[in-house]
Amino acid sequence: MSPRNIELEDVRVWREDGLGGQPVEVIHSVGATLGAGRRVAFVGANGAGKTSLLLALVGAVRFAGRIAFDGIALDRSTLAEHRRSIGYVFAEPSDQLFLPTVLEEARLAAEQRRLDDPQGRARRALDAVGLVGLDARAPGSLSLGEQRRLAIATALSGDPGVLLLDEPTASLDARARRRVLEAMRACPATTAFATHDLAAALELEADVLVLAGGRLVGCGPALEVFRDRALLDRAELDAP
Repeated sequence: MSPRNIELEDVRVWREDGLGGQPVEVIHSVGATLGAGRRVAFVGANGAGKTSLLLALVGAVRFAGRIAFDGIALDRSTLAEHRRSIGYVFAEPSDQLFLPTVLEEARLAAEQRRLDDPQGRARRALDAVGLVGLDARAPGSLSLGEQRRLAIATALSGDPGVLLLDEPTASLDARARRRVLEAMRACPATTAFATHDLAAALELEADVLVLAGGRLVGCGPALEVFRDRALLDRAELDAP
C-alpha cells in the first residue's frame, strides 16, 4: 500500500481518568504534518501524551480538531476505511496477540486485508524481525521481547500505508533492537512511533515531535532537535 500523508490541525485528545472515569484533556492543540513515507518519533517524558496521540491517529480515543489522511478527515464515516490502511503495534504486545501459533498471528493482517500469499508475507515479516523457526510456537510461550517483535511482524505483513508503533524497541536486546530498526527502515509506510529510545530516532533519521504536558513544544529532524538543550530540558529529556 502506498504511504499516506497525515495532517493534524488543532488536535485535542481526551482520556478517561482511571479514578473517577471523567474525561481529561491530555493533548492540547497539536498541529503537525507527517509527510508520506516519513518516519516520525513522538518523544517526551512519561505522561507527555505520546501514546494518546498515537491512539488518536487510529481513532481509538476521543479527539477534536482535524486528523486527515491524504486530505480525507478521520471521522465516524471514514474510520473503518482509514483503519484498513493502518498497522498498529501496542506497547504491551499481549494486548494484541491471541491466535494459537506465531505463524497464524503473523499472517493475520495480510489475511484480513485479503492480500496475496499471506503465508509468504508472514514468513518474510518474521524473518525481518529475527523470528525464524518459531512458526509453531504459541505466542504466550515467547519472551516479552519476542512477543513485541511478533506484534511488529504482524503489522508489517499487512503492507500498511501507515505504521504506528508504541515503544517498538522496549524490552529488546541489542541484536533484536537492530533487527526491528532495520525492519522499520525498510518499511515504506508513513511511520509514527512513540519512544523513550531517542537514539532510535537518530538511527532512523526520523523527524521528531517533542511533547511536554500534552503540548507540542518542538519539532524537526532528530539530529537538530536533540542538539537543543533548552528544548530537551523543557521536555525533561536527556540527549542521546
